[in-house]
Parts: sequence; structure tokens; C-alpha cells
Amino acid sequence: MRRLFMRCALFDKRLFQYINGRLHNRFLDFWLYYLTHLGGATFAISSSVLIWFLGSPSWSKSGAQAAVSLAISHIPVAAAKKLYPRLRPHLALPGTRTFRNPLKDHSFPSGHTTAAFSVAVPLILGHAEWVYLLLPLSLLVGLSRIYIGLHYPSDVLAGAVIGSSVAFATVALWP
Repeated sequence: MRRLFMRCALFDKRLFQYINGRLHNRFLDFWLYYLTHLGGATFAISSSVLIWFLGSPSWSKSGAQAAVSLAISHIPVAAAKKLYPRLRPHLALPGTRTFRNPLKDHSFPSGHTTAAFSVAVPLILGHAEWVYLLLPLSLLVGLSRIYIGLHYPSDVLAGAVIGSSVAFATVALWP
């Protein structure tokens, strides 16, 4: 079992180094730096609350589900960050490319990715025609977290799983 874990960790590190090191160019530097903020607290909270309060009845319901999903999803994220204090890649791996004011707290799981998926999934489930915009944007948020040197791919995958799972449960249990 230990051997499997070590192989997964090595794959995670190598995939991180490929995305963070080899994919860099001016176009992606610009777009991924700004797209990463779609998973930040300010955008995630304000977009879900605005949809909830200003949307039509069906959008309002989806916005409320997104806001609740967002709030609940960050409970397991906070717990995981305390239980598994993983150093961010830019602190652990020399030569990691990063941008202004990189975060110094724990890496696992990605809170931005969790937020992006916990908001997007209820909106997609309520309005399936938006899947072609919201799913790629959520995936780009996750990719951007690796690209800017703040998360390993496993951090992003865990965030996507947590955000999506909580979102699906929120919609399924919604009265």
C-alpha cells in the first residue's frame, strides 16, 4: 500500500511540474491568473447570493442551492486542511512558478476548486444548458490553481470531488 501511495505522490508531483513549468506562456499567464478568482470567496459568495436574490424563481432556487452548497462544502475543506497540513507546492518545490502574494496556508484540498464546483453544480442541475459554460470554467479554476503554483493536482481533484458531492447532496435533499 505504501508503494502505491508513493507512486501516486510521484505522479502528482510530476503532473504539477509539467503544468506549472512547461505550459507557461503570456496568454495563459494573463487568463489563468484572472480566472482563478472565479473560485475565490468574493466571487463565489456574491454570484450565488445575487442569483438567489435577483434571479427568476428557477434561478433563485438554484442560487440558493449554490449558496448553501458553498457554505457547507467549506466545512470538510477546513477540516482536511487541519488534518492534513500539506505544504503548498511553491513552498515545497524549488523552481515553482507563482504569482503575486502566494498563499502560505495549507494546500490540501483546493478551496477555490471546491467553491467553483459547489456553485456551478447546482446551477448546472437547475439549468442544464449552462453546462457548456460552467463546467469548463470550474475546470479552468482548478487548472489555474496548479498553473499558478498554489496546488497539486490531487488538491484540485479533492476540491472538485468535495464541491461536487456537497452540491449534488444539497440539490438532492432540497425541500
